[in-house]
Amino acid sequence: MTANDAAKFRDPKLAKKVTDHIKKIAPTYKTKFCHVCGTHEWTITHYGLRSLLPDTVEVIAGPGCPVCILPAVDIDEAIALAEKGVTVTSFGDLIRVPGSKTSLQKVKAQGGDVRIVYGLRDAIQMAKKSPDKEFVFLAVGFETTSPSTAIEVLNRPPDNFSFLVSHRVIPPAMELLLGIEGLQIDGFIAAGHVSTIIGMKPYEVFPTVYGMPTVAAGFEPLDVLFAIDMLLQQVNGGAAKLENEYKRVISWEGNVKAQQLVARVFDVVDGHWRGIGKLAKSALTLKKEYEKYDARKKYDLHIEESQDILKGCLCHLVMVGKINPSECPSYMKSCVPESPKGACMVSNEGTCRIWAKHRVTKLR
Repeated sequence: MTANDAAKFRDPKLAKKVTDHIKKIAPTYKTKFCHVCGTHEWTITHYGLRSLLPDTVEVIAGPGCPVCILPAVDIDEAIALAEKGVTVTSFGDLIRVPGSKTSLQKVKAQGGDVRIVYGLRDAIQMAKKSPDKEFVFLAVGFETTSPSTAIEVLNRPPDNFSFLVSHRVIPPAMELLLGIEGLQIDGFIAAGHVSTIIGMKPYEVFPTVYGMPTVAAGFEPLDVLFAIDMLLQQVNGGAAKLENEYKRVISWEGNVKAQQLVARVFDVVDGHWRGIGKLAKSALTLKKEYEKYDARKKYDLHIEESQDILKGCLCHLVMVGKINPSECPSYMKSCVPESPKGACMVSNEGTCRIWAKHRVTKLR
């Protein structure tokens, strides 16, 4: 998208027209839509979109932050490797995510070889330059980032390099939300980044099986407002559909080449999500032919016990939209961006951190 294109999707006059239409068609009863993307939450919060909506329309955040849903056991595994003398590489925000007892950042401060990289290829280059050392890359993210991991596996990295794979798949988490008691959801805003890879087809189950209006949306303010308007029209029409607001980027079939790469390298298995539990067919693991690059097998990793939910932290409820960050007793008290207690306060895509950085203390 060019600067001019972006400006079109931030046009205040057009935004007013859309919000006026939203107010015109909004039901008189409470209607809740759920997004599952940290970037959507940033856009909604940064541009104050909730303040533009009528009181009867609410947008809540689901588990759309890959760093936030990373289970403590995966962090504990990376910590165990660092304590054994293995060089652990990861992206910057990951080293601050709490494990059961400590974080990679604290292990690094105590002398562990934990290195921040800007990309997977940087980590592989480090391994090539130091063949006498063992390197592991903590690979996290949803469908958007798993293709890049797949490419590097197929490129056959050096023997002293392996992956601690913690990739997750979004649609199963969306299905989980629909089964949570007391959680009202009247429509989904599907993540634009994920949808560019998987396309629209995986979301068909929501309108056809669950009767849930679903719109895939982009990340500019008007993208989100258009998506809300489209969902309201579906609610008023009484017929759930799957719609694509982000047609300039998302296609029905998605990025087929990326899908093929992922299918070639990974198997889809049941996976644990922090504070949520195990979800069927929601995680990726390396296929048997690539298990020489699987750090869990290479180092025979076994964590006996792990703890996702730390005392006084309600991240698990924030991630499934049960509460807003300000309803957690630790929010902006014992849990702040500079010293996060929970994973939601660590990543720039975490709902708590987004709210904290924007000094939000209530829903609107």
